Amino acid sequence: MVDAGMIPTVLVTDDDADFRGVVCEALVRGGVQTQQAADGDEALRVIERTAIHMVLLDVHMPRVTGLDVMRILSQRPNAMPYVLMSALMDEAIEREAARMRAYKILRKPVRLGKLREIVCGGLAEAYGWRPPE
Repeated sequence: MVDAGMIPTVLVTDDDADFRGVVCEALVRGGVQTQQAADGDEALRVIERTAIHMVLLDVHMPRVTGLDVMRILSQRPNAMPYVLMSALMDEAIEREAARMRAYKILRKPVRLGKLREIVCGGLAEAYGWRPPE
Protein backbone atom coordinates (compact mmCIF):
# COMPACT_ATOMS: atom_id res chain seq x y z
CA MET A 1 0.00 0.00 0.00
CA VAL A 2 1.23 3.51 -0.81
CA ASP A 3 0.33 5.92 1.98
CA ALA A 4 -0.64 9.50 1.18
CA GLY A 5 2.51 11.48 0.51
CA MET A 6 4.61 8.35 0.06
CA ILE A 7 6.60 7.91 -3.13
CA PRO A 8 6.22 4.44 -4.68
CA THR A 9 9.26 2.44 -5.77
CA VAL A 10 9.49 0.81 -9.20
CA LEU A 11 12.03 -1.95 -9.83
CA VAL A 12 13.54 -1.80 -13.34
CA THR A 13 14.96 -5.20 -14.30
CA ASP A 14 16.97 -5.50 -17.50
CA ASP A 15 20.41 -6.86 -18.36
CA ASP A 16 21.15 -3.69 -20.38
CA ALA A 17 22.57 -1.21 -17.85
CA ASP A 18 22.19 1.76 -20.21
CA PHE A 19 18.51 0.96 -20.80
CA ARG A 20 17.92 0.60 -17.04
CA GLY A 21 19.54 3.97 -16.40
CA VAL A 22 17.50 5.79 -19.02
CA VAL A 23 14.24 4.23 -17.82
CA CYS A 24 15.02 5.00 -14.17
CA GLU A 25 15.83 8.62 -15.01
CA ALA A 26 12.52 9.01 -16.88
CA LEU A 27 10.53 7.41 -14.06
CA VAL A 28 12.14 9.57 -11.38
CA ARG A 29 11.09 12.62 -13.42
CA GLY A 30 7.58 11.14 -13.30
CA GLY A 31 7.57 11.23 -9.50
CA VAL A 32 8.53 7.69 -8.46
CA GLN A 33 11.60 6.19 -6.85
CA THR A 34 13.47 3.43 -8.65
CA GLN A 35 15.61 0.41 -7.89
CA GLN A 36 17.56 -1.54 -10.50
CA ALA A 37 18.32 -5.21 -11.10
CA ALA A 38 20.47 -6.72 -13.85
CA ASP A 39 18.58 -10.03 -13.96
CA GLY A 40 15.67 -11.87 -12.43
CA ASP A 41 17.74 -13.38 -9.62
CA GLU A 42 18.84 -9.93 -8.49
CA ALA A 43 15.26 -8.65 -8.89
CA LEU A 44 13.94 -11.30 -6.52
CA ARG A 45 16.60 -10.37 -3.94
CA VAL A 46 15.66 -6.67 -4.21
CA ILE A 47 11.95 -7.52 -3.81
CA GLU A 48 12.71 -9.49 -0.63
CA ARG A 49 14.57 -6.63 1.06
CA THR A 50 12.88 -3.49 -0.33
CA ALA A 51 9.30 -2.25 -0.51
CA ILE A 52 8.64 -2.49 -4.26
CA HIS A 53 5.31 -1.33 -5.69
CA MET A 54 5.74 -2.25 -9.37
CA VAL A 55 8.24 -4.26 -11.42
CA LEU A 56 9.37 -3.70 -15.01
CA LEU A 57 10.88 -6.90 -16.41
CA ASP A 58 12.82 -7.72 -19.54
CA VAL A 59 12.01 -11.19 -20.85
CA HIS A 60 15.45 -12.35 -21.95
CA MET A 61 18.03 -12.12 -19.15
CA PRO A 62 20.73 -14.49 -17.92
CA ARG A 63 20.03 -16.93 -15.06
CA VAL A 64 16.43 -15.98 -14.17
CA THR A 65 14.20 -14.56 -16.93
CA GLY A 66 11.42 -12.02 -16.64
CA LEU A 67 8.86 -14.81 -17.09
CA ASP A 68 10.50 -16.76 -14.25
CA VAL A 69 10.15 -13.74 -11.95
CA MET A 70 6.52 -13.31 -12.99
CA ARG A 71 5.81 -16.98 -12.18
CA ILE A 72 7.13 -16.46 -8.65
CA LEU A 73 5.35 -13.12 -8.13
CA SER A 74 2.04 -14.42 -9.50
CA GLN A 75 1.96 -17.05 -6.72
CA ARG A 76 2.04 -14.41 -4.00
CA PRO A 77 -1.09 -12.90 -2.48
CA ASN A 78 -1.57 -9.23 -3.31
CA ALA A 79 0.95 -9.39 -6.15
CA MET A 80 2.27 -6.01 -7.27
CA PRO A 81 1.69 -4.99 -10.88
CA TYR A 82 4.41 -6.01 -13.31
CA VAL A 83 5.15 -5.04 -16.90
CA LEU A 84 6.94 -7.44 -19.24
CA MET A 85 9.09 -5.94 -22.03
CA SER A 86 11.10 -7.47 -24.85
CA ALA A 87 12.60 -6.67 -28.22
CA LEU A 88 12.03 -10.34 -29.10
CA MET A 89 8.41 -10.70 -28.05
CA ASP A 90 6.38 -13.52 -29.55
CA GLU A 91 2.84 -14.81 -29.14
CA ALA A 92 3.85 -17.62 -26.76
CA ILE A 93 5.55 -15.13 -24.41
CA GLU A 94 2.57 -12.78 -24.62
CA ARG A 95 0.12 -15.60 -23.82
CA GLU A 96 2.21 -16.75 -20.85
CA ALA A 97 2.52 -13.19 -19.51
CA ALA A 98 -1.22 -12.61 -19.91
CA ARG A 99 -1.94 -15.89 -18.10
CA MET A 100 0.16 -14.63 -15.18
CA ARG A 101 -1.80 -11.36 -15.17
CA ALA A 102 0.91 -8.99 -16.37
CA TYR A 103 -0.31 -5.41 -16.09
CA LYS A 104 1.09 -4.67 -19.56
CA ILE A 105 3.14 -6.48 -22.18
CA LEU A 106 5.38 -4.19 -24.24
CA ARG A 107 7.56 -4.59 -27.28
CA LYS A 108 10.88 -2.73 -27.24
CA PRO A 109 11.78 -0.11 -28.17
CA VAL A 110 9.42 1.57 -25.74
CA ARG A 111 8.84 5.32 -25.76
CA LEU A 112 9.73 6.73 -22.35
CA GLY A 113 6.63 8.93 -22.17
CA LYS A 114 4.42 5.90 -22.86
CA LEU A 115 6.27 3.83 -20.28
CA ARG A 116 5.85 6.58 -17.68
CA GLU A 117 2.09 6.67 -18.43
CA ILE A 118 1.85 2.90 -18.02
CA VAL A 119 3.73 2.98 -14.72
CA CYS A 120 1.56 5.80 -13.36
CA GLY A 121 -1.57 3.96 -14.52
CA GLY A 122 -0.50 0.74 -12.81
CA LEU A 123 0.33 2.55 -9.58
CA ALA A 124 -3.00 4.41 -9.72
CA GLU A 125 -4.97 1.17 -10.25
CA ALA A 126 -3.11 -0.85 -7.63
CA TYR A 127 -2.61 1.79 -4.94
CA GLY A 128 -4.61 4.90 -5.83
CA TRP A 129 -1.31 6.78 -6.24
CA ARG A 130 -1.13 9.92 -8.35
CA PRO A 131 2.07 11.65 -9.47
CA PRO A 132 2.82 15.05 -7.93
CA GLU A 133 1.51 18.05 -9.81
